[in-house]
Amino acid sequence: MSDLFDHLDHRRAIIDRRALSGQLDEIAAETSDTGQRRRAMVALLKEALEAGRAEIERRLLDHPSSGRIAANATAFLIDQIVRLSHDFTTHHLYPASNRTAGERITVIAVGGYGRGEMAPHSDVDIGFLTPFKQTSWTEQVIEAQLYTLWDLGLKVGHSSRSVDEMIRAAKDDLTIRTALVEARFIWGDRELYDQAAARFDAEVVAGNARAFVAEKLAERDERHKRMGDSRYVVEPNVKEGKGGLRDLHTLFWIGKFIHRVRTVPELVEAGLLTARELRQFSRAENFLLAVRCHLHILAGRAEDRLTFDFQREIAHRMQFAERPGKSAVERFMQLYFLHAKSVGDVTGTFLAHLDDQLAARGRRFLPTIRRRPGKLGGFVLDRGRLALPADDFFQKDPVRLLEIFALADRYGLEIHPQAMRQARHDAKLIETRSVRRDARANELFLDVLTSPRDPETVLRWMNEAGVFGRFVPDFGRVVAQMQFDMYHHYTVDEHTIRAIGLLSDIEQDRLKDDHPLSTAIMGQLQSRRVIYAAVLLHDIAKGRGGDHSVLGAELALRVCPRLGLSEAETETVSWLVRHHLLMSATAFKRDLADFKTILDFAQVVQSPERLRLLLVLTVVDIRAVGPGVWNSWKRQLLTELFDAAEEVLRLGHKQRGREVRIASKKEEAQALLQLGDKDFAKIAKRLPESYWIAEPVEVIAANLIHIQKAGDAPLHIAAVPDDDRGATLVMVLAADHPGLFYRIAGGIHLAGGNIIDARIHTTRDGLALDNFLVQDPLGRPFAEAEQIVRLTRAIEDALANRQKLLPKLEARALPRTRAEAFRIAPNVFVDNKASNRFTVIEVNAQDRPALLNQLAYALFQSKVTVHSAHVATYGERAVDTFYVTDLIGDKIDSAARVKGLEKRLLEAAASRSEEAVAA
Repeated sequence: MSDLFDHLDHRRAIIDRRALSGQLDEIAAETSDTGQRRRAMVALLKEALEAGRAEIERRLLDHPSSGRIAANATAFLIDQIVRLSHDFTTHHLYPASNRTAGERITVIAVGGYGRGEMAPHSDVDIGFLTPFKQTSWTEQVIEAQLYTLWDLGLKVGHSSRSVDEMIRAAKDDLTIRTALVEARFIWGDRELYDQAAARFDAEVVAGNARAFVAEKLAERDERHKRMGDSRYVVEPNVKEGKGGLRDLHTLFWIGKFIHRVRTVPELVEAGLLTARELRQFSRAENFLLAVRCHLHILAGRAEDRLTFDFQREIAHRMQFAERPGKSAVERFMQLYFLHAKSVGDVTGTFLAHLDDQLAARGRRFLPTIRRRPGKLGGFVLDRGRLALPADDFFQKDPVRLLEIFALADRYGLEIHPQAMRQARHDAKLIETRSVRRDARANELFLDVLTSPRDPETVLRWMNEAGVFGRFVPDFGRVVAQMQFDMYHHYTVDEHTIRAIGLLSDIEQDRLKDDHPLSTAIMGQLQSRRVIYAAVLLHDIAKGRGGDHSVLGAELALRVCPRLGLSEAETETVSWLVRHHLLMSATAFKRDLADFKTILDFAQVVQSPERLRLLLVLTVVDIRAVGPGVWNSWKRQLLTELFDAAEEVLRLGHKQRGREVRIASKKEEAQALLQLGDKDFAKIAKRLPESYWIAEPVEVIAANLIHIQKAGDAPLHIAAVPDDDRGATLVMVLAADHPGLFYRIAGGIHLAGGNIIDARIHTTRDGLALDNFLVQDPLGRPFAEAEQIVRLTRAIEDALANRQKLLPKLEARALPRTRAEAFRIAPNVFVDNKASNRFTVIEVNAQDRPALLNQLAYALFQSKVTVHSAHVATYGERAVDTFYVTDLIGDKIDSAARVKGLEKRLLEAAASRSEEAVAA
C-alpha cells in the first residue's frame, strides 16, 4: 500500500524531519543534562509545529476547498513531531542499551488521526502498545513523550496498554473498538504493531460484524437526536451533526470492520458503494473537511459548530460571491446543506448494499415491516418496501416517479433505498418528458401534499430524491437555502416540509392541547387543498431579491391551477401567500386594545373563511421556524386578534361583543381568585375597558392580587415566574409621572433582565399599572428568590432615583451575544393612521440588552407619553412598537416634531449596536 501522505506536495516545506533530527542530535551533543536536552527539544519542535501549521494554513488559503489535503497535511505534521519526540526520548533522554523482549514500544494513531484526517486543532489520539505489562523504562519513555506533546500545546487523547489489555478493552468498549478499527502505525516496533493488528482482526473483528453495525447505527441515531435530528439546522455541527463528517466516518468504519477495507475507494470493490456514490462521498468529505479546517483556524481552537459569526468569514475565505437575491454566506450555506443531503443519500444506498450482502449470509440487517403481497401497482414489494422490478421502470413511465411516493403514503410503506437511488438518478425525466403537465402526475402530487396520513415524511423522501424540486421547480430553488438570521432554525425547504407536517398534526388532533383554536378551525375550513397549498407556497419565493410574499402570490397563480385547484381556490391561496405575515405582524407589533388595529386588520382579511385560513397558516409557519419560537404568549395574542377580528367580520363595526368579552374575562378572573362580588367589584372598577381587552385572564388575576396587596401604598412591585410564557411577570403599581416607563425598564436591565413584552395601563384613579415580561440573560424566567429580590430592588432604586440610571447603564458591559454576527441598520417608522387616538412608532434595530430602555429614554427626552409598548424579537432583530401621544394627549402630527422623533430614536437605536459589532 502506498504511503497515506504520498499525494502531499513538498512535504518538507511542512516539516523536514531529517533536518530536525540532525538538529536534535546536535542538541544532544552539546549537553548531557537531560533537562536541558528536553527543553531544547521542546523549543525546536514547537517552532517546527508552528511553522508547519502556518504552511498548511497558507496552502488552504490558496486552495480553500482542498479540505482533504489540509487534513492529511496536519496528520502528516503530527506524525513527524511524534516520531522525532519518540526517537529523541529513546536515544537521548532514556537510552537503554540492553532492552528485554518486554521493552518494546509501538506508537499508534487512532480515530481521525489514525485515518490521517485532522483539523488544525483536533485532538491527537495516540496509543502506546507494549508486548506485556509495562516496565519502568517503558513507563518513563511513554510519560516523557506525553509531557513533550502537552508542552507543545497539543491536546492529547492517549492510552498505554499491553496487547492483551488492548484486546480486552476493545471487546468491552465500542468507542475503543471503533478507534482501533482505524489504528495506524506511527513509529516504534513495527513487528509488535503487526502482531497486535492481527490479533485485533482475529479476536475482535472476526464474527462480530452484525453486532458492530447495529451498535454504530444505534450510536449514530442517538447522536442525530442529540444534535437536532435534521441536516438542515442553520448552525450545523460539521463533525457530529446529521449529514456531517461523523456520518461518513460511520460508513467507513462499517466497511473496515466487515471487509477490512483500508481506503474509501475500496468500498466500491467491496460492493458497498457505486462509483457515482464514491464521488458523492469524496466531494462531501472534502468540502466538510475544508469547512472544519477553516473553522478551527478562525476559532483558534477545536470548534465544530458552524455558528453565524463564522459562516460569513468562511464564505469569504472559500471565495463565495454575492448573487442577485442571495448573499455570499447564503450561497455558501446552501452548498453546505446540499453536501449534507448528499451524505444522507450515500448513507441510504450504502445500508441497502450492506443489507443485501448480509442477506446472502442468511440474515438481513435493515429492519422489516409486516409482509404484504409481492406487487403493488407494478412496483415490487421487498419485505414491505416499495422496490422497482427493473432499473428502467421509471424511464418507461416517468409519472411513476410521483406514483411511488403516492403509494408509499397510501399504504404506509417505506421505499427501498435502491428505488430512492434510481429516483434520484431519473428525476431529470420530469423535465425532459413533460411530467409537470401530466394531469395524473399533478393529481398524485396533490394526494401526497394533502394526505390525511403522514405528508411530512413522504414529502421529505420526495425532496431527498430530488423529485419534489424537479416537479415543483420553484420549490427546487429554495432547497437547501438557508436564511442568514438567528430567527429561522432551518433551511427554507425543511421549514416548509415541517410546516406541512404540523398542519397535518393539527388536522389529526395531535396538537389539540397546544393549538385548541387551530384544531377546532381545521374542521370548519371549506377547502383542505387551499390551506395545504398555501403552506407549501408561503415561502417559495425567498431568495429572489424582492418581497417574497408578493412574488410568492404571483407564483401561486401559476402553480395552483397546474395542481388542479379551482380558480376560487387559486385566488385564495395567492391571497394567503401575499398576506401570510399579516396576522403575526398585527398581533405581535400592534396594540390589540386599540379598536382601529382590529378594523384595519379585518378590512384586509374581509371574510371569516380567510381569517380561519390565515390563523392556521400563521400558527404552523411560526411553529416550524424552530424550537422555542412558539410560546403561549404568542398563542394568546393570536387568539385575541382572531376573536376580535371574527367579531368585527360578524357584527361589522359594532362593539357589543367587546362588552361580552370583558364581562367574560371578569367572570373568569373572579372565579380564579375566588373573591366575593363586592371585593372583586371594588378592585375591578379601578381598571378601564382597554385593560380588560388587552390582558389575558391569568395576567388579570395576578394584577388584581397585586392591586389588592398594594392597598394605599404609593409604590408596589411584584414579580411572578410564568413558566407557560417562559418569563417572569413583573408588575409595577405606581403614581404615574413622566419617565416612569424608561426608569422601570432601566432598573430591569440593571438587574440583568431582558424585557420581551411590556404593557402600560393607567387606572381610573390615575395610577400606572405596568406589566413586563422579563427573562434572564439565558432566556429563562427569573425564578430564584434572590433573583426576584434583585429585580424588585433594582426597580425601586431606579424609581427612587437613588442612582444615576443612564450613566450606570452606559458603563455596564454588554454581554457578547450571537446577534453580534449580524448587522441590522436601524429604521424608525412613525404612523398616524394606524390608531385613531395614538401615534404609532415602530423601531427596527439590532437586538441588544437595554435597547428598550434607551428607546424609552429617547421618547422621554422628546416629551412624549408612552401608553403602550410592544416588543417583538425575531432572532437578532428587535421590533419595538410604542403607542404615544404628546404631553396633553394629542397625536404627534407636526412634520418637524415627527422628524425630530425619528432622529432621536435612530440615534438611540444605533448608539451601542455599532460598538457591539466592533467589539
